[in-house]
Amino acid sequence: MKRRLTFLLVITALIWGTVNYTPAPVQAEAVPVFSDIKGHWAEKTITEMVEKGILDGFSDGTFKPNDPVKVDQFIKMLILSYTDLHRNGSRTWNNLFLQSLSAENQAIIKQDYRYFNFQPNPVGYWAKDFIDIASDLHFLNKNRYSDFQADMNREHVAEIIYYTLQETEFLEDGSFGQKMAQQYGDLMGASEREQRFIAESLVKGIMEGFPNGFFGVGTKVTRAQALVILNRLTDKAKRLAIEVSPENFEKVVPTANNGNKIVVFPDQRMWDAYEALTAVGQLRGANHDLYETTLRFYKDQLEKDAVTKPLAGSPPEYEEAAIWLDPQYNTYGITIRLRDGSLARNQEAIDQFANHLFGYNAISFRELFNEVCTLVQEGKAVIARNKIIGNDQISIHIDEKAKTVIFSIATKR
Repeated sequence: MKRRLTFLLVITALIWGTVNYTPAPVQAEAVPVFSDIKGHWAEKTITEMVEKGILDGFSDGTFKPNDPVKVDQFIKMLILSYTDLHRNGSRTWNNLFLQSLSAENQAIIKQDYRYFNFQPNPVGYWAKDFIDIASDLHFLNKNRYSDFQADMNREHVAEIIYYTLQETEFLEDGSFGQKMAQQYGDLMGASEREQRFIAESLVKGIMEGFPNGFFGVGTKVTRAQALVILNRLTDKAKRLAIEVSPENFEKVVPTANNGNKIVVFPDQRMWDAYEALTAVGQLRGANHDLYETTLRFYKDQLEKDAVTKPLAGSPPEYEEAAIWLDPQYNTYGITIRLRDGSLARNQEAIDQFANHLFGYNAISFRELFNEVCTLVQEGKAVIARNKIIGNDQISIHIDEKAKTVIFSIATKR
């Protein structure tokens, strides 16, 4: 009996101990303290990025923040910057990064690089996989580099930033970027193509010039600078604030995915037309969106979801109507897809925009708009035409099969 009681007590203790057992937490690997970054202007960023495993220090306990970064090192750092480092040392792609990619690029990652482990190649050139994947995602053209062990200069970095942004975000208004870039005294030392890259890196708040008024054309990029640049590229909250001037018709407008973009309007008329778009959109309640300079109208929430959140592999869907501005070419436009009820649902919004844009000539545009749309709805042949209304030339383009009419409006020169 005594043995049985003892046995039961032991079993109870074991069960109780198992239930209340808390495994010791896995200790994160300590971030090394480098002897040469204390007080360095990029100390905080270096520490953060080393903690994420983006770049390592050297065996002698130094980081060498002012040494130039190599092309292959920068490309590896770029790819790793779009990943998450887990406690067990493994890496996976960052979900927001994957969502930012086109369907084509997502397929490249899932199919061509499904076994990619974010590690240097153990056999052969260590950076081959990093370079290949960056090239396949169109972040760079690897044929432009004859030596991947060469030092990176600022134009090289700006070029990679440009193409990476083109694949993961969007490019800013070119004229605004060029205006920013022209403030630097050495810009003409770069080719016209390189100036475009530099302008984009500046207007995005990712790169900046030096206090001496130069951008640093031809200057090598240091390890510390590379980490700061990549930190800004992958974390929008770290980017430099860019000021706009309403007096020069510069405006920050919303983009998809809760982003923002700087647009430079050509004149007061288009500036005011954008303001009109924000008011016109409200006439359709929640069944609209205004991103960049395009106001889109949807039949209902179902159509809105089909257009803005397409299912993988499904054919593209389109909104039933849109009013758009093209600041680069100083052109306005209205697109209507003549489905059941689409004209009636959007007539008020289109009329209100026409009233704003054409003023006392609005009645002439409405007559033209209704005449053409009625003929297309009835399946009658309509010859594409041009018409002058006031100071504007109206070009009409028709897709009879899709029953779509596009009115393109440009001020006469």
